[in-house]
Formats: sequence, C-alpha cells, structure tokens
Amino acid sequence: METPLHIIRLLADGRCHSGEAIAAHLGVSRAAVWKALRKAGEALGLDIVAVRGRGYRLPAPLELLDAARILAALSPEAQQRIARLEIHDAIDSTNTRLMHEAAEGAPSGTLCLAERQTAGRGRLGRTWVSPFGANLYLSLLWRFPFGPAGMGGLSLAAGAAVANALRAAGTGDIGLKWPNDVLWQRRKLAGLLLEVAGEAHGPAHVVVGVGVNTHLEPDQGAAIDRPWVDLDQALGRGAYSRNALTAGVAEALIQAMDRFGREGLAPFLADWERYDLYRGEQVEVHWGQQRVRGTHLGLDASGALRLDTGAGIETFQAGEVSLRSAED
Repeated sequence: METPLHIIRLLADGRCHSGEAIAAHLGVSRAAVWKALRKAGEALGLDIVAVRGRGYRLPAPLELLDAARILAALSPEAQQRIARLEIHDAIDSTNTRLMHEAAEGAPSGTLCLAERQTAGRGRLGRTWVSPFGANLYLSLLWRFPFGPAGMGGLSLAAGAAVANALRAAGTGDIGLKWPNDVLWQRRKLAGLLLEVAGEAHGPAHVVVGVGVNTHLEPDQGAAIDRPWVDLDQALGRGAYSRNALTAGVAEALIQAMDRFGREGLAPFLADWERYDLYRGEQVEVHWGQQRVRGTHLGLDASGALRLDTGAGIETFQAGEVSLRSAED
C-alpha cells in the first residue's frame, strides 16, 4: 500500500483518474480504492471528489515541491551556498526542525521546506495556518561569526528580501509593515519569524522562517486574525509556479544573509523605506497591555521604529511590539 502522499501525487494534476487505474497504482482491489483515498484525504486535510462514471480527482491541481526544479531555478552562486535541502511531507514547524538541527551542528545554508505544518508558528506566539500543498513554508539556517547582538535589524533585511522576491515574481502593490509583515494592498500575504541562538561574543546562528500564502480556502483563512490575501488573489491562480517562487524567496534570503554578514543593516534600509506602507500615518504601537499612539516617522539607522507621540519622539525595537494602523 502506498503512503497518502503517493496517492495525492497521482491526483495532483487535477484530472479524473479511474478507480481501475488507481487500484492498479496502489496495488489494491477496486473495492479498497475509496477507503484508501478517504484516508489519504483525511491524513493531509484534502478533499477528494468522486465523479460519477469517471473516477476521482482533487478540486484543483496541486504543484508539489520538487527539489530538482527548485535547485535548477537558483543561480549557481545560491546553489553553492545551500548546504542541504530538506523537503518534508508534513512537519510540526520548519523553524522548530532547523533550530534542533542547528543545535546538533547542521551547516549554514541548510534549507527546510514542508508541504504542511502541523504546528506552524508566527511572531508573538501566533499560529501560522499551514494546509497541505497550498502555501510556502520555508526556513533557512545561517551562521554568523559574531554574537546575537550583531543581528540587530536582521529581520528588517529579511523582510525587504522577501518583498523583493515577491515583487520579482510579478506581485505589484507589495508593502511592509514594521517589523517584517509583507502585505499586498494592506492585507497580509507573507510573514517572517526569526529565531537566534549562540554565544554572546559569537559565533551565533539564525533560523529565518518565511510563510507565504499562495492559496487559502475561506474556511482556512478564518483562523487568521488580520486581513489576509493569497497569491491566487494577487496574481491569479496558475499565474505563478510554487517551485519557482520557493527558489526566488530562498535566493533572496541567501543573498540577504550573506550581505548582512558583511555590511550589516545599512544597505537594506532604502528598500525597506520604499516598501514602508505606514510612514507618515497615525499608528498605535502595542506591547503587552500597553500602547502608544503617534505618527510613524520611519526607521532609524538601527532599524528601530520612530514614533512622534506629540510629547516627543520615541523609538521601539523589533521583537518587542506590534504595529497597527490607528484606523484598525
């Protein structure tokens, strides 16, 4: 008997497959086909449609992750910087996986992808909705010779890199919300989670986790507590390749990590400010139960948010606060 993923790979083209063909593929009787399909659908959270007189299909085609296609879409330089590429059918969290591997000595440039996360995580303890085969769940391990204090502003550099990758994929109207939410027409399209560990004076490592919504059903998106959007809405279904997008985001992150290690945050600030959707607007900065309202003045050289409260200018560091428009 094949695994659920083997069954879904057979149906991934979105076409109808006869019960006889599926039975032959699985090595089971015709009578056992529906039971096997139902178990595969339940295991991966997918609907499988029975079409009378024709067979079985998925509601829409799926482009599953393919290591060869992803690597082929990378530049030679990026290929050389990837030490290892992992693709998991299902995993608790790509970030959790790489943090464990980093502690065990995994090399810089380890890239972890998943078709599905069962415990995907966002910033500030939020859950990241992670259905099978529908979005991009990517984490990159990168090692630096300096300590965690030298990584100030790294989340901003990573956010600008992801925004550039999505723009290169054809997504206009991309913007950033401090510190690193990626928005399309002010709805959340992608988010980042950076986790750092290491010695105070170095070396240290970071795991950069990226989630990009490519296709979410309304019932899946209902669990998201902010206005959201997916690439199907921004570009149109079939207007992009999930594997090419994965390669584009990975390449952008690799280039950003390498450059940040050599030059710090400074070369990324112009891009970040170009994407900043809230500069000049009235916003509220939240941390814990406290909030401060004022005019968003942009970032300082360290990447801290500058806020004119009317009583003076205050600065806030990424990782401590969340930012919302005063109109939200």
